[in-house]
Amino acid sequence: MDWDKLRIFHAVAEAGSFTHAADSLKLSQSAISRQISSLEDSLNISLFHRHARGLILTEQGEVLYRTSHEIFTKLALTETQLKENKEKPKGSLRVTTTVALGSTWLTPKMKEFLDIYPDVRLELLLDDRELDLSMREADVAIRLSPPKQPGLIQRHLMTLQMAIYASHNYIEKYGIPKTLDDLEKHKLIGYGEGMKPPIPEVNWLLKENLNPRKFRKLFFTVNNIYAILRATENGIGIATLPDYLVMNNKNLIPILTELQGPKFHAYFVYPEELRNSKRIQVFRDFLLKEIDETIPNKKNFSL
Repeated sequence: MDWDKLRIFHAVAEAGSFTHAADSLKLSQSAISRQISSLEDSLNISLFHRHARGLILTEQGEVLYRTSHEIFTKLALTETQLKENKEKPKGSLRVTTTVALGSTWLTPKMKEFLDIYPDVRLELLLDDRELDLSMREADVAIRLSPPKQPGLIQRHLMTLQMAIYASHNYIEKYGIPKTLDDLEKHKLIGYGEGMKPPIPEVNWLLKENLNPRKFRKLFFTVNNIYAILRATENGIGIATLPDYLVMNNKNLIPILTELQGPKFHAYFVYPEELRNSKRIQVFRDFLLKEIDETIPNKKNFSL
């Protein structure tokens, strides 16, 4: 296969139309169309279904796209590694983590990191779904469960714990529950159904100390941990929250403190091929230092 035609095919498949591909490649639509037709003729297959709203890959086109995408991804990685200054970290670093952890714990620490490493172009991708590191949707992930995908390196960052909280306003209005049975009289906030939560056992309180066939009812549900925090702060009800989310939060009061919620772990994860990346090494070391220096409650957080 002609390398230049393959490069154009990959750009068209990414863009979904000749028009958008022409903009990115700085070529005319007619030139791109001729190259794609020539590639299809040489392979004796159709790579795209053409219709008025754009292009859709055929089954054979999907196969070629997956292979070409892997090739161009590895080439981009190689280019980055060749350009990277070994003495001073430099270049793009795309980090993904959950919306709650990224918004409340990670983002406030990034000014110090960027002050130390001004030549690193940091991009935070906050998403409760797990981005595919092997496909370079991100370079690094901070995940709240161990990665199942092969070919990834993981480093344990910290151990976290769930606990039960309510706002001052809620307690003033409805009182404070003294026992688990008292929760039947209160409004519970939890993670909604239909999506995989980023934290394991996030709704553990619904079945705590109950017959396995029974569960407590939720008054209000939302499919985002940070939104659960905000709902609790605004007095909608009582919720279980991870301790990293409520550190130094003066709006919330821990309740039923004798009850130990489930623990879970945060991991620093990146692909094997980025093992020697200076940017990833300094970012990992920075996070470990921050955890060691800024998290006082070592019984809930550990390295």
